[in-house]
Amino acid sequence: MRILYLHQFFVTRAGVGGTRSYEFARRFVARGHGVRMVTAEGGERTVDGIEVVGVPAGYSDYVGATAVSYPRRMRAFAGFAVAATRAALRGPRPDVVYATSPPLTIALPALAAAARWRAPLVFEVRDLWPEAPIQMGALRNPLARRLARTLERFVYRRSARVIALSPGIRAGVLATGVPEERVALVPNASDLDLFDPATHTPGDRFTVAYFGTMGEANDLSTAVEAARMLPEVEFVLMGEGKRRAELERAAPDNVAFPGAAGSKEEVAALAARANACLTLFKDVPVLATNSPNKLFDSFAAGRPAIVNMNGWMRALVEENDAGLYVRAGDARDLAAKLEWLREHPDEARVMGRNARALAEREFDRELLAERVLELLEEAARR
Repeated sequence: MRILYLHQFFVTRAGVGGTRSYEFARRFVARGHGVRMVTAEGGERTVDGIEVVGVPAGYSDYVGATAVSYPRRMRAFAGFAVAATRAALRGPRPDVVYATSPPLTIALPALAAAARWRAPLVFEVRDLWPEAPIQMGALRNPLARRLARTLERFVYRRSARVIALSPGIRAGVLATGVPEERVALVPNASDLDLFDPATHTPGDRFTVAYFGTMGEANDLSTAVEAARMLPEVEFVLMGEGKRRAELERAAPDNVAFPGAAGSKEEVAALAARANACLTLFKDVPVLATNSPNKLFDSFAAGRPAIVNMNGWMRALVEENDAGLYVRAGDARDLAAKLEWLREHPDEARVMGRNARALAEREFDRELLAERVLELLEEAARR
C-alpha cells in the first residue's frame, strides 16, 4: 500500500516536538508499505525509509508557528497549504491519503490529493480546529470563523475515516454530524523504549519538570508562582515559545529554563531525573479535550503526572493512580500537591509505577501504530 501522508510539522527524534507522524510512518515502512510525507521545509530526502518531501513554505516546527502573531501564523498556514497541494498532486498515485491537523488548512491539500488520485482520505484531528483558535481569541473575524467551520465540516464528510486523539475531540467531531462508526479514537502514544524509568533516578532535591511549548495555551505562570512557594523544590521548565521571556523574568531562583531540547532524548533524560512532570494548560474549555504528548511521555517515564484539566486527562491520572489533578490557574493547589508528593515518596513511587504500567497497557506506540495502519488499510480496500 502507498500512503500519502500530509503533516506540516514532521519531526524525528533528532528534532523538537511531537514525533507521532515520524514514529507511525517508520513503522508503516517496516511493515512493507510505502510512505510519502509532505511537510514544511527540509527539501526532498529519505528518513528511515520514509520519502520526505519538504516544501519551502510555512513553519516546520510547531513552537516556531505559535511564537509569532496570529495573523502572521495564519498567512504561514495558508502558504504551506498552497505549496503542499502542489506537492501532493505529483505522483505516484497513493492508495490512501492520510492528513493530520492542526492546522485545519491541511485539509486543502488533503482534499485536492484525494480528488486528484481518487483515493480515500483518512483525516486525523489532534486539536479541535477551528474551536481551539476561536476560544483562544486567535480567530475573531466572523467571516473567517464561518469559512473555517465550513471547511471543518466538509473535510469530515469527505473522509472515509476520521481519527480523533481524545474522547473530547471525538465528541467534537461527532457534534458536526459525522456518523459514529466513521470516527475512531487513537490517542497520542508513549515511546516505551525512549522514556525508560531505569535510565536515571531522581536526585536528592525534589525536581519538577515541564517540557513543551511555552505559549498562550500553556499556563506556566502557575508553575512559576508555585515555585515561589516551594523554595526547596527545583523546577525545570524546558522549551521555547511566545511566553518564555516573560516567565523567565518573573521566576524565582529555583526555576531553571534550559531552553528547547536539542532532541527527544534530552526530553527523556529530564523526565527520568524528575520526581514529577507537569502537563498544564490555560483554563479554556476546549483545551480539556487535548491529547498532549508531554502527558504520555510522563507516563512512559514512570513519573507522577500533574494535570490541571478536568475531563479525560484528570480521569487518566486519578482512575489509574498515576498522578494528581490540580485546579487550573491555582498556584496554591499546585504547590500543595507537589509538597504532598515530596513528603510521601513511597506513594509517589507507586504513582510512577502505575503511570508506566498504564503506558505499557494502553498507549504503547507499537499498538497504536498498528491500529492506525488497520484504519488506513480498511479505507484503501473500500
